Amino acid sequence: MEMREEEGVSRRRFFSSVGKTVAVGVGAVAAAAAGASDAEADAGPDGDLYRETDHVKKVYELSRF
Repeated sequence: MEMREEEGVSRRRFFSSVGKTVAVGVGAVAAAAAGASDAEADAGPDGDLYRETDHVKKVYELSRF
């Protein structure tokens, strides 16, 4: 008895690929949501996201602003 390999994508491979794609998508959404809350946590006392840190001061100094 000879077994022939089916042409195209098998159901098992298809659903495996779909499952992996969904998992990666959910991970990306979760990471984006966590990044947004981190940015809100870094807001200054006025709710502004801009802070003049030592790094920013050094850039201004080197750029001669």
